[in-house]
Amino acid sequence: MQQNGYIPDTANAIARYFNKAALPTQQETLGEIVREILMDGRSLNRKAICTKLLKRLETASGPEEENHYHTLIGLLFDR
Repeated sequence: MQQNGYIPDTANAIARYFNKAALPTQQETLGEIVREILMDGRSLNRKAICTKLLKRLETASGPEEENHYHTLIGLLFDR
């Protein structure tokens, strides 16, 4: 019986979880896009955000990243 509740494989499981999370969160991605738009001196609106997301989608490095951008684009038009 273990005294401290530590399971030897727990650290490995946590490390595997974080290794799978290679893509930024939705909030991080949208934050980067908003910052880019504002730094360019452009108006912040749905069209500008969608345009940036579409550009990133075109250069996505794999299906996970494409799905990430598709999800964000879908959020823009979900009412």
